[in-house]
Amino acid sequence: MSINKLALIRYKTIDNCLQNRYRKWTLDDLVAACSEAVYEYEGIAKGVSRRTVQMDLQNMRSSKLGYNAPIVVNDKKYYSYEEKGFSITNTPLTQQDLGTLTEVLGVLQQFKGFGYFEELNGMVTRLEDKLIRQQQKGKSFIEFEKNELLRGLNYIDPLHKAITGKKVVDIAYQSFRNKVLQQIVFSPWLLKEYRNRWFVLGAARKGKRIMLLALDRIEGVDEVDNERPMKPPFDVTTYFADTIGVSKAVGQKPVTVVFKVIPDHVPYVATKPLHHTQTILKEEPDGTIFSVHVIWNFELERELLGFGEFLRVLGPRRLVAKMMKRMQDAMEKYARDIPGAG
Repeated sequence: MSINKLALIRYKTIDNCLQNRYRKWTLDDLVAACSEAVYEYEGIAKGVSRRTVQMDLQNMRSSKLGYNAPIVVNDKKYYSYEEKGFSITNTPLTQQDLGTLTEVLGVLQQFKGFGYFEELNGMVTRLEDKLIRQQQKGKSFIEFEKNELLRGLNYIDPLHKAITGKKVVDIAYQSFRNKVLQQIVFSPWLLKEYRNRWFVLGAARKGKRIMLLALDRIEGVDEVDNERPMKPPFDVTTYFADTIGVSKAVGQKPVTVVFKVIPDHVPYVATKPLHHTQTILKEEPDGTIFSVHVIWNFELERELLGFGEFLRVLGPRRLVAKMMKRMQDAMEKYARDIPGAG
């Protein structure tokens, strides 16, 4: 446990306090908040001295750490940020930071294109964009897919720590179907992202039921002491390998889905496969026949329906019938709303 780590805890705590403009913060208030944070994160009960917090405030004000925090004292007693919305976590990169990151970026760019480092490509591009925005005073020339209103991202870290630490958690959960908040004692195994939504796979203690919980429906996560986690009965790292999306029953087997795409849309399907098992079975004048070997679930149906009249499912026969039924239901709904459309 280093002094630097304790200092960072105090800086972050002070920063959180000063961002709260609905309360007046005295030096004693900040000392109490820092003492509580140090005890919570490091188990140190002796507290933090007034002198330490005074030095922290001085360091945060200075350029020594690059914060240059606009901390002011009102009525010779109450501390606050003079600039509304300021936070040390939003501090711009210094020229030294830019130089260091540029050097790091140069190293990472050497790995782009190599199979073993394919996962670095997105990270390198994001870092490039961060540097450009810094140098262009906030202007960005690349836009990543994101959802600013997405809930539950704050639970990724505690759930990940529970998974890696083999801990059990108590999750307050409210599904779309259940209007009552549930408390689920849960053994988390895997975090999964799909279309900007996050899910956690694991098992509930009650009934030893394997569940997939959406993080945006979680209301709270607390670690449970002295509880032995349940071990997964399968390899969680490959559990979704045969799945488009996240819907899958334990023991469910994949099926081979065959579909035909009209010529104009073949490049879109060929260059962005529905699944890594996608193969071309046959090329014909009126289209190309593809196949994927995947779990039959709602996400698969939605993916296929998304191509509309440009794609036709050829098999299995039960899936063909299901797709026809869904498209007929959609046509009937349009016919009801548009006079003469039927």
